[in-house]
Amino acid sequence: MEDTAAHRVAPGSPPAGPGVRTRRRLVAASLVSSIGDGMYVPLTMLFVHSLTGLSLTSIGAGLTVAGLCALAFMPAAGVLIDRFSGRQVLIGVLALRAVGFAAYPLARSYPAFLAVALVVAVGMWASAPGQHALIGEIARGAERDRLLAWDRSLRNAGMGFGSLAAAAMLAWNGRAGFLGAAMALAMLFAVAAVLVSRIPAVHREPRPPRTRSGAQPPQGAPGGYRQVLADRPYLLITAANFLIAFGYTAQAIALPVFLTRDVGLPDALAGGVFALNTVLVATLGVPVARLTLRGRRTRTAAFGAFVFALSFAAFAALPHLLGGRPAGLLVAVLAVAVLYTAGELVHSAPSQSLSVQAAPDRLRGRYLATYQLSWSACRTIAPVLLGFLLDAEPWHLWTVLALLVLTGAAILLYAERVLPVPVVRSAPAPAGVRAVR
Repeated sequence: MEDTAAHRVAPGSPPAGPGVRTRRRLVAASLVSSIGDGMYVPLTMLFVHSLTGLSLTSIGAGLTVAGLCALAFMPAAGVLIDRFSGRQVLIGVLALRAVGFAAYPLARSYPAFLAVALVVAVGMWASAPGQHALIGEIARGAERDRLLAWDRSLRNAGMGFGSLAAAAMLAWNGRAGFLGAAMALAMLFAVAAVLVSRIPAVHREPRPPRTRSGAQPPQGAPGGYRQVLADRPYLLITAANFLIAFGYTAQAIALPVFLTRDVGLPDALAGGVFALNTVLVATLGVPVARLTLRGRRTRTAAFGAFVFALSFAAFAALPHLLGGRPAGLLVAVLAVAVLYTAGELVHSAPSQSLSVQAAPDRLRGRYLATYQLSWSACRTIAPVLLGFLLDAEPWHLWTVLALLVLTGAAILLYAERVLPVPVVRSAPAPAGVRAVR
């Protein structure tokens, strides 16, 4: 199908797969916006401090408030996606981020900083459900899985490249470097918005919602977020993701402290673990996704969580096995980091596919916004929880993390019993069969 016109989808029929141009524009937008994320996230405090002159304490408090307010906006983002489409919302939030970064150098007062920080935070939190909803709109089945895998892989590559650019910014001359970073960020997100705007819209005829068995719902059936909250299988995979997400946050929050303080790894080498993870996920994300999505998504994602737990046990054992000896220390740490990355690679693709495939078309925005809240809530809670555990014995940290991800894995296995077959497997469901037993 040519990409020069909007696709129209007849009621009840899936859209054709996206054309080559559409795929290229989608992955290019993902790469460009993730480079911006990689530049901003590592330097957030320094970036804002240099541009505004505010104290680090007030900046930290402001960013926390902005993040919580943006979190509260997520339900509205879901409504907007269902009303206008994921494509239009994604264009809007990317443009919002571009405006926010362009305005940062002008935020000379605390209220102005809070306003700009809120704009940037809303754009950041709403980008993921908008992106995944867009992929859900333009693709179906295995093609949707492939696009999700490419999106995640390219985002890791972009984050890594952006982090390198952020390191270069630190070597630039003071405020001038951060002014350049603000303009570069504004341009990156503006370019990403333009790329998404060139993706043809998919117009679907309005149709009444259906139950998971395919029948029309009875009169008075819940709609909107009431339907999401009544969808027990989807809430199960969302709860599982909330628990397993702590395994992801540990890498950025807890692992650097553990490796330098408890294992004795030099600060410069501790960053090598993050670099290794980024390279492996960026290069192996798509090939591994092709393998993991051949089986049942629930079981594969649960197995990824189990590998996470194994890596946590290995991290906990590192200080005792090596006894502080420098010989082989880095090799051992990197080996455990590879095991941790294997868990991420195995878990990420099927779990992400579950969230998109299980969301009904009519309410995809609300469903994905709810799922995104599991990530957002984890990232809000994780600094407090992991900081507390880091102050205790190291084994406390890894034991709690292992229990969290294993509980998430158990929930996924239980959810398989009540999820529809097309959600659990890539193959089409046999007629009349509702769920995998």
